[in-house]
Amino acid sequence: MALLEVKKLGISFGGLRAVDDFSISINKGELYGLIGPNGAGKTTIFNLLTGVYKPTDGSITLDGVNLTGRSTIEINKAGIARTFQNIRLFSNLSVLDNVKAALTNRYTYSTVTGIFRLPKYFSAEKAMNEEAMKLLSVFELDGEADTIAANLPYGKQRKLEIARALATSPKLLLLDEPAAGMNPNETAELMNTIRQVRDDFDMTVLLIEHDMSLVSGICERLSVLNFGQLLCEGKTAEVLSNPEVITAYLGE
Repeated sequence: MALLEVKKLGISFGGLRAVDDFSISINKGELYGLIGPNGAGKTTIFNLLTGVYKPTDGSITLDGVNLTGRSTIEINKAGIARTFQNIRLFSNLSVLDNVKAALTNRYTYSTVTGIFRLPKYFSAEKAMNEEAMKLLSVFELDGEADTIAANLPYGKQRKLEIARALATSPKLLLLDEPAAGMNPNETAELMNTIRQVRDDFDMTVLLIEHDMSLVSGICERLSVLNFGQLLCEGKTAEVLSNPEVITAYLGE
């Protein structure tokens, strides 16, 4: 059974049809890629999947639950988390506090408890600290827990954003151009990180990416989007050798 089922998804902005009749099926534990030229509608699809936009038509189902038209918070609680092409960390907070911010919905206490530092406050803070540090250790960021996020090197900021997304305990992780701005060494390290996330967290990953070395290196299947429509889909090697893809996406 597929973890994610998207059927005939579409959205219009005024008279512009940004995404039209888009369908995708992703199995549990799969590393799946969504590629296409700039302006093809890839990030729009991520915004539809996460409730930033409401679809004009079509349906989104995660693990048998219909999420179509749900709010961003509801969709996150149901099991979809994401990162962004332009990193969106809490830049002035520490590395540790960035991850803890994603844990607050799972470790709650009343305003009174927080103000007067009642026992439940300390137990919740202790549990969040421990869980956040475990996540940071996966990404080798535990030694920089007290570092201000904005002071991390670019590649580590990318890792922190993934760690924060995982703190919400998602079933599906959406990565929007995670290799953007990375050098080849950082990209190679990122590939290992994504594989580790899939294996260690039993995670399903859908990523948008322009770096073909990363796409061909980790994605098991691909969908290609062009002008808001699905051009083709299938196993990675087959898709990347498709003449239509070469023409539309690679510009040859």
